Amino acid sequence: MTRDFFKYQAQTSKYPLAVEISHAEGSYIYSTDGQKHLDFVAGVSACTLGHKHPRVIKAIKDQVDKYAHVMVYGEYIQKPAVDFCKLLAANLPPTLNKTYLVNSGTEAVEGALKLAKRVTGRNQIISCVNAYHGNTQGSMSVLGNEERKGAFRPLLPGVDFITFNNEEDIQRITTSTAGIILETIQGSAGFITPQNDFLKKIKKRCEEVGALMILDEIQPGFGRTGKLFGFQKFEVVPDILVMGKGMASGMPVGAFTANEEYMDLLSHDPKCGHITTFGGNPIIAAASLATLQELLETDLMEQIERKEQLFRSYLQHPLITSIQGTGLMLAPMLPTDDITNQAILKCKERGLILFWLMFEGRAIRITPPLTITEEEIKEGCGILIDVLNEIQNEIN
Repeated sequence: MTRDFFKYQAQTSKYPLAVEISHAEGSYIYSTDGQKHLDFVAGVSACTLGHKHPRVIKAIKDQVDKYAHVMVYGEYIQKPAVDFCKLLAANLPPTLNKTYLVNSGTEAVEGALKLAKRVTGRNQIISCVNAYHGNTQGSMSVLGNEERKGAFRPLLPGVDFITFNNEEDIQRITTSTAGIILETIQGSAGFITPQNDFLKKIKKRCEEVGALMILDEIQPGFGRTGKLFGFQKFEVVPDILVMGKGMASGMPVGAFTANEEYMDLLSHDPKCGHITTFGGNPIIAAASLATLQELLETDLMEQIERKEQLFRSYLQHPLITSIQGTGLMLAPMLPTDDITNQAILKCKERGLILFWLMFEGRAIRITPPLTITEEEIKEGCGILIDVLNEIQNEIN
């Protein structure tokens, strides 16, 4: 199987972790060699309710028994999709009331960028240095790291970059700007949170010049910060909201939401201003609905602050220089990229799944399922601390 994996399946890097999976349940992934792996990554923030959550599995199975794909997006009335969009609107600010369902976060970004241009009639897009919004051509155009995109130029014209949390840069949003896209929490850059009301000041400037504020909630969304969406934690409301990853607890999904007036512009001049075959797929929508219902009907989001504090209290070590992020979106920072690599790989051998961040080599990604227990947090942190002790002894 390992040989076939490398021979027939295209890779994203030269050195994938190449763990052969047997099954997964709760906070654990099991490999075919019989090893049990405590999952501190949740499929990179995707498995909101852990693995094989009974409510999500039941919703998927029930829908499969009724129908799967029947028509391209937007033509037929399919109950799971309608119910999800309605429940989402009921739990968002009134100006975020109509949702377009797509297949992934990067496709949602593409739709949001198109919508900003359609609404304003402008073509300049502003993003941030070290931003990550996906890997399709439009999303890559607003990716703020030249090393990652230089080989694929030319990309979209009219894209400029500012620095996250740099207030002087806000004035670069002008009457030529269609929209500014920001991650509510900069993910690949190191789980950097907005400071000094940065997001509020961005929104104020957008209102002054008639630009739209697009917030990418693909990682923080669906409870990870302790709120349904991260922007609620920072008391700002975007004009366009982008989501994905944890929306369907591990199923492939994305969406973007704005007010009805804006979203209706995609239906005419031209017709099919945005179109997708599989967006709103009823099976995926059923999983999304089950995930959202579980978050809203339980105290999972209320538990996030306590769980964050447990991580922060257990992860005390001389090699941990700081812990960035918020909620269950945390990044312990180590002194060097090499130490981080050692820590992640040694933990893998001891049954703890950690991962990297794309643009910050010193960071360890900790984004576990929201359902992780306090005992599991203690267990995993204990493994990481033991590994850091070993690395420190080797250094000394």
